[in-house]
Amino acid sequence: MRTPSIADLRAIVWVLVAAVALAAPLALAGCEQKPAPPPETPKTAPPTEAQEKPAAPAEEKEKPAPKPDEKAPPAEKDSPAAPAEKAPEKPAEEKAAAEDEGVGWESVFDGKTLGQWKSTPFGGEGKVYVKDGQIILEMASADLTGITWAGKVEDLPKIDYEISLEAMRADGSDFFCGLTFPYKDSHASLICGGWGGGLVGISSFDNMDASQNETSSFYQFENNRWYRIRLRVTEGSMQAWIDGKRVVNADVRDRKVGVRMEVDASRPLGIATWHTKGALRNIKMRRVF
Repeated sequence: MRTPSIADLRAIVWVLVAAVALAAPLALAGCEQKPAPPPETPKTAPPTEAQEKPAAPAEEKEKPAPKPDEKAPPAEKDSPAAPAEKAPEKPAEEKAAAEDEGVGWESVFDGKTLGQWKSTPFGGEGKVYVKDGQIILEMASADLTGITWAGKVEDLPKIDYEISLEAMRADGSDFFCGLTFPYKDSHASLICGGWGGGLVGISSFDNMDASQNETSSFYQFENNRWYRIRLRVTEGSMQAWIDGKRVVNADVRDRKVGVRMEVDASRPLGIATWHTKGALRNIKMRRVF
């Protein structure tokens, strides 16, 4: 075997260089492969109905049955019921209203005729008549229109009695109920809506009328509205209520009791209006002891 010459070695080198030159582009092409696409996220199945419901709290889960040798836990006792609250006491106004419906009342107006009442001869008085269960007192051409008791005077009590009625001011702006009543050997008048429409009081004590003595007060009256009026007369006091609210509480011991001269014709018992059209109904009386 002959020794390679320099020319042979050069030929071999050139063959190797050519082979490397040809192989390099192929190797680079193989390295430039596209990256693999990311794996798809698996679709989650919709939650089942059982999964949607929250788990029951621990105390609601079924308790395990006791073992044969164990005693069942004692049943929980209901908490003791709270003591019943006492019903609040009725206010004085409600008590007074209840007394209006109490026993012993006697009607003195039947709703059909004037009966034991008559038109009061004041002079210039308006027409008095019964309509729809009411006594209508038309406005006077002068000052007053009213009714006066025409029955037996001896039938009327002088102390320890009550009078109750409903009254309405249908037109006008002054008193629609001037209730004149007996007291011992004299008389007095309960005025509702006088002196411009709102004054309440009793005329007269010691020659001072309802606008001057201690019974004077103001009440907001409305036209065409019924008011329930109750008067109580005893030997030592006079009291009055309007719709269950007490508006007069007067000590009459050692007082001079009388009426204004304008309503003298209302004695011994009468109801009058002043420059006003009024209506009356449910007039009744009873004795109190």
